[in-house]
Amino acid sequence: MPEKKGFIIKDKRIFSEEDKEQKEKEDKAEPPKEEAEARESEEAAEPEEAEADYQLPEINFATFIFSLNTSVLVQLGVIEDPSTGKKVKNLVLAKQTIDILGMLEEKTRGNLTEDEENMLKNILYDLRMIYVKEKG
Repeated sequence: MPEKKGFIIKDKRIFSEEDKEQKEKEDKAEPPKEEAEARESEEAAEPEEAEADYQLPEINFATFIFSLNTSVLVQLGVIEDPSTGKKVKNLVLAKQTIDILGMLEEKTRGNLTEDEENMLKNILYDLRMIYVKEKG
């Protein structure tokens, strides 16, 4: 098992002229080897993040509801979990997420466009029917 690296705490407060001179000397010296290695590993990770730059969908009410819908479908075992590639049922979690969608429908009543209202109503109906079928 790899050894866990700890951390070092340094008090950088200045209480005297000697402390001030010591701090100036440390500032001019090269950083410790561990800090240099940490910076190198961070710099090496940055290009990978740049490569993973891709276009995400616009965040709005519809994409939020579709995201919750997809989560419920995964929880119901209808579609594969993207992280494992397997279909696994978790009916308790599916019910909770369906209840969250129901709460959103109730709390947003009168504030949605007709399309958003119909979308949420239809998604909730479909998810509830799938849940009842899976539970039965």
